Amino acid sequence: MTTSPDEILLETEEAMSKALEYLKKELRGMRTGRASTALVEFLKVDYYGSAQDLKNIAAISIPEPSQILIKPFDAQAVGDIKRAIEAAGLGLNPIVESKQIRLSVPSLTGDRRKQLVGHCKKLGEECKVSIRNARRDGNKHAEALAKNPAAHVPEDEIETLKEEIQSLLKKYEADSDAAVAAKSKEIETV
Repeated sequence: MTTSPDEILLETEEAMSKALEYLKKELRGMRTGRASTALVEFLKVDYYGSAQDLKNIAAISIPEPSQILIKPFDAQAVGDIKRAIEAAGLGLNPIVESKQIRLSVPSLTGDRRKQLVGHCKKLGEECKVSIRNARRDGNKHAEALAKNPAAHVPEDEIETLKEEIQSLLKKYEADSDAAVAAKSKEIETV
C-alpha cells in the first residue's frame, strides 16, 4: 500500500511515462517510405537457439535514402537474419549479397500511407487509454489514503494530489498527440 501523496504521484507519473515510451518505440518502428534503421533494429533473430535483437548481431546502416544495409558480425547468421526479416511481415524483400543483406524500402502508396496514419492514431489512442488508467489508479490510491485513519493526510493535500495527477494526464496526453502528429506528418511526406 502506498503511504504518501508523493509516492502516489511518482508511481502515477512512472506508469504514464512507460505508456508514452512504448508509443514512441512503436512509432519509431513504422515504415515511412524512407529507410530507417529503426525498422529492423529490434527484429528478433533466432541466433544459435536464442532470440536476439538484430542490432546486437549486425551492423545496420543506410547507404541510400531508400536502402538498409545489414552486415552481420558473424557471416553464418545471414540466413537467420533473412528468415527473421521475411517472417516480420514488413513488406521488405531481403537481398543476400555474399556476407550482407540489402533491403530496398519502396515508397508507399497513397492508400498505404492512409492505413499507416490510421495505425498511428490507433496507437496514440491506446497510449491515452494507458495514461488514463494510470490516472484512475493514482486517484484510487489517493482515495484509499484519504480513508486511511492511520495515514493522517489532510483533505486539501488529497485534492492537491488529484489536481497534480490531472495535470500529469494533460501533459502526457499532449506528448502522445505530438508524437502521433509528428509520425503522421513524416508518413504523409512523399
